[in-house]
Amino acid sequence: MVTIDWLEKSTILDLQQAMFEGTITSYELVCFYLEQISTYNSEINAVLEMNPDALFIAEGLDRERHIQGPRSLLHGIPILLKDNINTGDNMHTSAGSSLLSNSFGRDDAFLVKKLRRAGAVIIGKTNMTEWANFMSDSMPNGYSSRGGQVLNPYGPGSLDVGGSSSGSAAAVACHFATASIGTETNGSILNPASSNSTVGIKPTVGLVSRQGIIPISSSQDTAGPITRNVTDAAILLGILAGQDEKDPSTLSAPSQSDYTPYLFKPTFETIKLGVIKNGYYDEMHPEEQEQFDFAITALQEAGCSVSEFKEIVPDQEKLENDYNVLLFEFKAGIDAYLANETRSETKLNLNTIVDYNNKNEQAMKYGQSLLLEANETSGTLTEPDYLKSRLNDIKQAKEMGLDALFNNEGLDAIVFGGSYGSTLPAKAGYPSITVPGGFTSNGKPFGITFTGPSFSEPQLIKLAYTFEQLTKHREAPKTITKPVSN
Repeated sequence: MVTIDWLEKSTILDLQQAMFEGTITSYELVCFYLEQISTYNSEINAVLEMNPDALFIAEGLDRERHIQGPRSLLHGIPILLKDNINTGDNMHTSAGSSLLSNSFGRDDAFLVKKLRRAGAVIIGKTNMTEWANFMSDSMPNGYSSRGGQVLNPYGPGSLDVGGSSSGSAAAVACHFATASIGTETNGSILNPASSNSTVGIKPTVGLVSRQGIIPISSSQDTAGPITRNVTDAAILLGILAGQDEKDPSTLSAPSQSDYTPYLFKPTFETIKLGVIKNGYYDEMHPEEQEQFDFAITALQEAGCSVSEFKEIVPDQEKLENDYNVLLFEFKAGIDAYLANETRSETKLNLNTIVDYNNKNEQAMKYGQSLLLEANETSGTLTEPDYLKSRLNDIKQAKEMGLDALFNNEGLDAIVFGGSYGSTLPAKAGYPSITVPGGFTSNGKPFGITFTGPSFSEPQLIKLAYTFEQLTKHREAPKTITKPVSN
């Protein structure tokens, strides 16, 4: 019998063993998650749309398992997708915009094809911050005009749910699926994963194909797993990773399809970690600083060497506040997506989005300041301001910043609290993984994030797995065990 207590202690490996032994089926797992969603989603608003074929798919995969065995470790495992990831089925893809509430993807995104080939059951789409939080400076995390407000299950109405993969993280925290897929441009996996006591991996840009995903930035966008434990995140990342001829960023990625060999404790005596105090540490709430200090102490007691640094690069704040690259790349990316990746007969572009929002009160609830700025660009990426900012990101954030710090100091990773410090790694396209790191006194989850150089996911998974096993901070929200009011 599937229960919350059992699932909290289980990984995908345990689920596969149970299905092998015949004590559960994929069909029963999907039914359990549907029951969870029907009972608690009205309180959290994390799931936006269900796949009408999910139970049929699960039944078919159960039969296939019986006849010829599982396709992979994801065979029969229920997965939710963020609502900016295309599926070529009966589910919509809208990025949370009411304008696209009747829009369908032309085909499965490349990563969705990989999930289906691996035997995953795509059970639905999750709510998100509209346009992946690139619509307005004042929009709260988790709000979309199509889906409304996602709430944090650890404190509905009082705690920030994180953005923009808000629904993906909240859903996993509440056992609405075994795992979910989020997307990140800057903090949009790390922030909600940290805020919902889950594990999130923001891969190196190029490890996972971006084809079929509603974009913000061709320089920084990536998709990645959100799970309840590091083991599941590593399994899922191995399925998602792979070269795609339609996404040039993937062509230089290593041929890595299995991250489970890195689920072990490294020899910590050789591990060197860096902590950046200036800005990132100071921005944390005192209780978050306390949680962070506990984490650093635990890592040191395990044998890690930890060094503190004032900053990653001179003029760090100025570099972080330059979002020209996102402004210019958004228009080019969204116009190309709407022209090529949807089944909509209505021809849309950023200009029509802005016009629609101006005429729609619900869409304009928090304004569209970022869309207006982006719409002033040419969409051709020829502007000097864009090119200078793009080259500056490469030089300052990557070459003179993170690369210099990792190489000159011999660091294996940098440790941040939550998504504090996500911006420069995002500009460099470098990977991060966040792991539950405890709770503040008001019940707010707090994550510990490890960031490494390009394609250092194996090392980050080792570090995250070891920290998880040392501390075991993950807890299910009380929301999913309390009676729901009528």
